[in-house]
Amino acid sequence: MNNKLAPHIEELTKALENIEIGESQVQEDLEKLLDFRVPLDEAKRIIIRKFRSTFMPVMKIKDITAGLKDLETTGRIIDVTKKSVNLRGKDIIIFSGTLADEDGACSFTAWSDCSLKSGEVIRIKNAYSRSWHNRPELNFGKRSCIEKLPDDTLPSIDELSKTPAKKLCDVVNTDLSISSVTVILEYSHRNINVKGKNITIVEGVLADETAKLPFTSWVSLDGLDIGSVIRFKKASVRMFRGVPSLNFNENTIIDTVVSNKGLLFTFESANMVPEPVPIGEIMVKDGMFDIVALGNMISIRPGSGIITRCTECNRVIQRNTCRVHGIVEGVKDMRIKAILDDGTGAISVMLNRELSEVVYGLSMHEAEDRIQKAMSQDAVFGDMRQVLTGKYLAVRGNTSSNEFGVMLVAKSAWIPYDNTNDRASSLIKRLTNNK
Repeated sequence: MNNKLAPHIEELTKALENIEIGESQVQEDLEKLLDFRVPLDEAKRIIIRKFRSTFMPVMKIKDITAGLKDLETTGRIIDVTKKSVNLRGKDIIIFSGTLADEDGACSFTAWSDCSLKSGEVIRIKNAYSRSWHNRPELNFGKRSCIEKLPDDTLPSIDELSKTPAKKLCDVVNTDLSISSVTVILEYSHRNINVKGKNITIVEGVLADETAKLPFTSWVSLDGLDIGSVIRFKKASVRMFRGVPSLNFNENTIIDTVVSNKGLLFTFESANMVPEPVPIGEIMVKDGMFDIVALGNMISIRPGSGIITRCTECNRVIQRNTCRVHGIVEGVKDMRIKAILDDGTGAISVMLNRELSEVVYGLSMHEAEDRIQKAMSQDAVFGDMRQVLTGKYLAVRGNTSSNEFGVMLVAKSAWIPYDNTNDRASSLIKRLTNNK
């Protein structure tokens, strides 16, 4: 065993002591993630989540994530619909609907007739979950066991069906719809084609004093614009890469708030640059919208520098070959893939051409000249590693999470003022408190 990993393996084994899992399995999984250059803290979090989700099946609906097996939960059926679907060329009947408890709701699919009725309270064992429309969905298969429970086990269907009033920071993937009061920060129209019909939708960003979230309106928002404060009810919640987005449709009730009295935000305050979030907090989220992170670039990853993209799909190509479109001409681009670390954790950061030019200090054309003079395709990547490794950087953008860690795609990036003394004091304080 790697002596440097021994204390971390011991820590993981202790954290999973209630689960029948061997130290060798923990070590194998940890080493595999580290081989993929996943930061140590993130690798440990992935392992704990993996084994806990596998061996701890009794869950509240709000805690259900995609990819779980043999789980158990209890909920009230809000609605259920019989559907005919084509699966691998064969027409089958399924039953889909919504299941809710006091803390959340999720969709479900039963792959056989379980005699489910709207309003019933049920306990499901040996269910599994998958990702459907970017949110977890419960599935009842042949091995699933469904037990009907007394009606007073959970609140009434009317109570569970109420649209909760929430601050934007509290919106989660088990919210099917919400109500709130927000200000419009961004607002634009876009034409799209839906089932052969051209329609105009409204897109933008909403904010309150706690957070910002994107929104899409499928109905006209006459009289509203950037700066409008609105009160809405029954806005549906969709998920994309772990980030909630709000959708306004014909069921959504929207009113303009004329007076700002009692509100804890204004357009100016909600539109300010967000306060930096510790990377350790970012790492435990599936996704976050419009956040700022500060840290040192401890690694410039392979794939940084001058790259070539497919003109059809924008994928990075090798030797003029796109894995989707085959041999293509390609177009040159530049990017930086870095690992940002602030002492509380580490995340991957992606900078596009514009931001790469600012941070690196050379334009893409100047970088191409460097490659030609050095007669090496790796010249810019090597120079980026030498110039940028260790630099302190601020990035602003959205994050998403997968099995290899958290990625922040930057919309802006800058070198913060030199606050070395402040950072050193904060580090000393944190280390002192952890003793």
